[in-house]
Amino acid sequence: MYQLEYLDLEKNDKYEDVIKRVVEQCFKEENMEDSKLYISITLTTPDNIHKINKKYRNVDRATDVLSFPIFEKEEIDEKIKNHDFEHEDVLGDIIISIKQVEAQAKEYGHSFEREFAYMLVHGFYHLMGYDHIQEEDKVVMRAKEEKVLEKLEIRRDEMNEG
Repeated sequence: MYQLEYLDLEKNDKYEDVIKRVVEQCFKEENMEDSKLYISITLTTPDNIHKINKKYRNVDRATDVLSFPIFEKEEIDEKIKNHDFEHEDVLGDIIISIKQVEAQAKEYGHSFEREFAYMLVHGFYHLMGYDHIQEEDKVVMRAKEEKVLEKLEIRRDEMNEG
């Protein structure tokens, strides 16, 4: 379901536990748990995500999460509808700045786990072809994100670092 890489960061089981739970729930929510599709996830530093953001999006600043989908939404929808999961295929790449996640968790008043899980779910739905540019699209995407987090029992008001 996923391939994980650390770019200038130490391996950490805390991250991997959250990733496993979130990715499994995302795939289950989209009826893809039997698929051979997978996500490439990279955890990195603010400096690295800044360079990637500038190189691929021409945005000269660090950010929390970047998503690079391989398929258009219609292609993913067609794969799901036809249960076309025979071949191994990458949905795309999610790149997350761990320091930014830590800072945002503190700023927003909730746990690291909640913010990290949200970044993963948010990135996943971008790979699935959703966006939040138009208000009506944002409402749909946010509802999907919150449904996954709710099923994982990860809420906005949690402050535990467990």
